[in-house]
Amino acid sequence: MSSLALAPLVPGWALVGAAVSPADTAWMLVASALVLLMTPALAFFYGGLVRAKNALNTMMMSVAALGVAGIAWAVVGYSLAFAPGGGGALVGGLDHLFLRGVGLEAKGALPHLLFFAYQGTFAIITAALISGAVVERMRFGAYLAFIGAWSLVVYAPVAHWVWGGGWLARLGALDFAGGTVVHVNAAAAALVAALVVGPRRDYGRQALLPHNIPFVVLGAGLLWFGWFGFNAGSALAANGTAALAFTNTLLAPAATLLVWMLLDQLRSRRTTAVGAATGMVVGLVAVTPAAGYVGPMSAILLGGIAALPSYGAILLRARTALDDSLDVVAAHGVGGTAGALLTGAFASAAWGGTDGAFFGAPRQLLFQAVAVAAVALYSAGASFVLLRVLALATALRPAERAEGMGLDQEEHGEEAYTTGEGAILVLPDEALPDADRAPANVPMPAPA
Repeated sequence: MSSLALAPLVPGWALVGAAVSPADTAWMLVASALVLLMTPALAFFYGGLVRAKNALNTMMMSVAALGVAGIAWAVVGYSLAFAPGGGGALVGGLDHLFLRGVGLEAKGALPHLLFFAYQGTFAIITAALISGAVVERMRFGAYLAFIGAWSLVVYAPVAHWVWGGGWLARLGALDFAGGTVVHVNAAAAALVAALVVGPRRDYGRQALLPHNIPFVVLGAGLLWFGWFGFNAGSALAANGTAALAFTNTLLAPAATLLVWMLLDQLRSRRTTAVGAATGMVVGLVAVTPAAGYVGPMSAILLGGIAALPSYGAILLRARTALDDSLDVVAAHGVGGTAGALLTGAFASAAWGGTDGAFFGAPRQLLFQAVAVAAVALYSAGASFVLLRVLALATALRPAERAEGMGLDQEEHGEEAYTTGEGAILVLPDEALPDADRAPANVPMPAPA
């Protein structure tokens, strides 16, 4: 969010004072809707990657974040991220609790309510990203409780650090649209959640294959579509910076996709659809912190380079005991870190922001590294505490039998796919194979 990057220049900074711009408002209404679309898109992307018996549960983990994180943001989170006062460098104040003081007055060139809503779409998808590390084995209620608390304890303060005039903004760290705030932040929480919840019971014992690859490709395509609002909208105006971010959001993922397909060919002589979809997402993640700060050719280089560490991380993770089921750490953690550091290299004052290492300011790399490390450490530590406290109140995992049957039936009483006529609700006892059912007390009537 380019305007937010100027926060270190103005202590107690706030986007208040200018008149509302109809053109900027119109663009930001569209951008907010585009970013909101990314969460259902993530549901398709994640939902296609799991087994059929867990498809609905996985998709609901994203869909439910719209409610849990969205309301948490309105009630408390927005104030902690953007209200004046509070801890200053560490967290915002309480002036905007329950949206108090958030109306149609101008905040920059936008109505304050629109600025709040746009920022809320970021809080929602960040929480939803975490689910990819714990799909197929975390209880739905426990997951909702975790992301609700996490969005307030972790996401809101980190958003303040970078975009609300906090200490990382004052340091000079660059994050145009969420490389650290969204992707590194979510990936650190996902890593801890995968470790605390533990691996799937079948992990390492059988192939856990995607059940619907067309869903994966559809989800990735919709994510790319929504990401134009994610990055170009972070200019907070319909201007040249938005056009730059829009163009870079086109070019960087295209470069990542190309390199990813080449790597697939070199490794296995096949170009996989899941690999292509993953490459697209990694490129989008990597360009996010840089979108409004680098030129188009630099964006292409950034996207191509970012493919390498994430591709390697996915191969490495598959050889470990870590069940980061949908590679949140490799795609969002490694991709976000690569993007943040490369922003420190490719940023150019000629395009916006400040100069990076390749333009005479090598210390920008240090600022970027500090931001990545601080966000990762805080998110990981706070997530560990939240999960341990939550585990004292409720079980994080379902029973072994329920996990084996699939969480669609256990948690939602539904099936993603049916073999009969029409959709039916499936009760757990009715989902058992005939051999496992208790014998009937009443014999079947004889045929007429």
